[in-house]
Amino acid sequence: MQKEYTFFRTFSLFLIVSFLAGIFASAQAGNSELQKLDFKAEEFRLSDVRLLESPFKAAMQRDGEYLLRLEPDRLLAWFRKEAGLEPKAEVYGGSESSRGAGHSLGHYLSACAMMYATCDDERYKDRLDYIIDELALCQKEIGSGYVAAIPEGKRGFEEVAKGIIRSSGFYLNGVKVPWYTNHKVMAGLLDTYSLTDNKKAKEVLVKFADWAIEVTKDLTPQLWQKMLHCEYGGMNEVLANLYAITGEEKYLSIAKKFCHKDVLDPLAEREYSLKGLHANTQIPKVIGAARIYELTGEKKYKTIAEYFWQRVVNHYTYVNGGNSTFEHFGTPDEFSDHLDDTTETCNTYNMLKLTKHLMKWHPEAELGDYCERALFSHILASQHPETGMMKYKGYLEMPAKKHFSTPFNSFWCCVGTGMENHAKYGESIYFHKNSSLYVNLFIPSVLSWEDKGITVRQETEFPYGDKVSLRFECRKPKRLKVLMRKPCWAENLSLKVNAQLIKPDLSDNGFIQIERVFRNNDKIELSFSRELKIESMPDNANRIAFVHGPVVLCADLSPDKPLPVIAANKEKLPSSAQQIQGKPLHFRIPEAAKTMTKEAEKTVDIMLVPFFEIADEKYSAYIDAFSPEQWQKKKGEYLKKQKELRQLEQRTVDVLRIGEMQPERDHNLTSSKSRTGEFSGRKWRDAYDGGWFEFEMDASPDKPLELICTYWGSDAGNRRFDILINGKKIAEQVLKNNRPAEFFSAAYPIPESLTEGKSKVTVRFQAKPGSTAGGVFGKCRLVKQNANGSD
Repeated sequence: MQKEYTFFRTFSLFLIVSFLAGIFASAQAGNSELQKLDFKAEEFRLSDVRLLESPFKAAMQRDGEYLLRLEPDRLLAWFRKEAGLEPKAEVYGGSESSRGAGHSLGHYLSACAMMYATCDDERYKDRLDYIIDELALCQKEIGSGYVAAIPEGKRGFEEVAKGIIRSSGFYLNGVKVPWYTNHKVMAGLLDTYSLTDNKKAKEVLVKFADWAIEVTKDLTPQLWQKMLHCEYGGMNEVLANLYAITGEEKYLSIAKKFCHKDVLDPLAEREYSLKGLHANTQIPKVIGAARIYELTGEKKYKTIAEYFWQRVVNHYTYVNGGNSTFEHFGTPDEFSDHLDDTTETCNTYNMLKLTKHLMKWHPEAELGDYCERALFSHILASQHPETGMMKYKGYLEMPAKKHFSTPFNSFWCCVGTGMENHAKYGESIYFHKNSSLYVNLFIPSVLSWEDKGITVRQETEFPYGDKVSLRFECRKPKRLKVLMRKPCWAENLSLKVNAQLIKPDLSDNGFIQIERVFRNNDKIELSFSRELKIESMPDNANRIAFVHGPVVLCADLSPDKPLPVIAANKEKLPSSAQQIQGKPLHFRIPEAAKTMTKEAEKTVDIMLVPFFEIADEKYSAYIDAFSPEQWQKKKGEYLKKQKELRQLEQRTVDVLRIGEMQPERDHNLTSSKSRTGEFSGRKWRDAYDGGWFEFEMDASPDKPLELICTYWGSDAGNRRFDILINGKKIAEQVLKNNRPAEFFSAAYPIPESLTEGKSKVTVRFQAKPGSTAGGVFGKCRLVKQNANGSD
């Protein structure tokens, strides 16, 4: 009897412990138990979707080849250096050998994890396992949980721990965006754990997050908010995600502390608060708010995400699906005079992340339409179709030419997000909820829906063709509701199920719904038509772009054709376009435009090509369009202005956009007692109380040059400063109400002795003692002297 009782007690204890362990393991394994929301649509895992042949699969393969060309030890070099270990290889160039060191490794982790999930190639997992082991070693050597490659990072955070906060747009205690860089590494660790089940990655991440809690534990709410004036990436998002997989409230608590009230509180009240802000600094903050809403159900975070999305997509987004000018949000719906340096690729990467959150809350065709435009006409177009290299901005200038990264010496932020962009095309094609399957994007792919015992094969030649088919493989018959997005551009829909024509049933959220019992080899076929259309800028109806479905078409100006201007009835342009035989999405609009060559006006055809096919050619996404009557009145003034701009561009050797983060970083700008700001839509920089700022510019070693700078004509007071080239004074400038209420430019000839034989020069603005240098506005140009300006 005693033995039986002992056995029963032991067995009961085993059951209780097993039950509790099961609950704990479940909480550790994922975020379903912590989820506060009942999503209307769930995303599939990346590993559930395999791409079929298409431009997207080709882009993914190019990206994968690039990832395998990169050497982990070179990306890890400064992580080992900061940990007191000998680097095993030379650090890469560009941002990786400067103050932005380390962010690329974080993106690389995420991209390799996504690639492994997408194509199950062990080479990516082997690299991930190696990098995680190295990071764990670096973390152990440092001893605090911190692990980063950031120069001066440890010193900067030691000051944070003491409550010392000197924070501005891109610097915290003199360190370049340290939380931003930490976020990239943390996100890479999280993706490595989530997508490859590398448990050591989670261990490193937990220690890193615990360090973040420790280093900020004594900050007051006021100091927290002061610190958050420096760009911090998606720290709130990654810490909220860590809470989701651990269940530990401390990570949710610090995630909320990483919410910047100056930006997010007005959005929570549906107040406009974006003008003048650095765009990609803000989007990750909102993604973090969206994630906190999903984990807590607190409605203010939902309002932040939804209101922000509506404002950005409807009032700040260009034709290619990207946003921002000079990396900043400007005045809503004012685009026509802001085409230089637009649509940073990182912004669209983050807007697509935000869109995916909203899609889960309320799947609507409007969200899919945005996602589609951004993928086809920005993300896909941001990769070189042969080399696989990435571009930083959207290049919507009139005219424009794309500039791509180099494999080992760029590592801009958009190279990092670019590594991820082309590895995860499968993530928003399909969503599901119970027995409902949402088909959001028309991208050739195979979906394995294991829970239902169903495989769905989507075949389409879209965007080159106008048909989509879904073939079902079912282990046994299954009742499903299939919802296929009706794109905003689609016309003349035709729907067949097993070759039988049926009337499309459109739901309130813009999806065509088919509900039935599906059996093996059942097939849905959707066909549609689409027309060439024009989209005008909201503030200038005469500046237009051409689109065909979600695909932006650009005027082909290769090899070096002048920018055309349309002199025709723009409403009739689509119907007059002729598709080029054998080239889908290529069109010719005959004799619709004018160009000016050697003072002679010439009538020309417009040749349109898809934006995502363009690599090294000159092009223009936007074109000015006038009626024949308008053209006769405006052509003299218009052509004169275009000629002056062409001449200036022909003379230009290099340009620096003052006050912009990446251009200043690219030109190695340094300063003392210097400030930046924005006035009348233009960025500026000055140096006060005898301060200075200087930067490098490309030079022409065999041509005499001059420096052209822009000032605000009403600036006055004690503004006296010297301009130096390579340490030699070439001019003194005094600003004393020179041209009231208008901007003006000044040109400073540079003695040939200062540039002869040199490919680079250093330009310095030096304030006199007690005086101010600048402000200098917009573009600083280094140009060739005495150009004849001929076309």
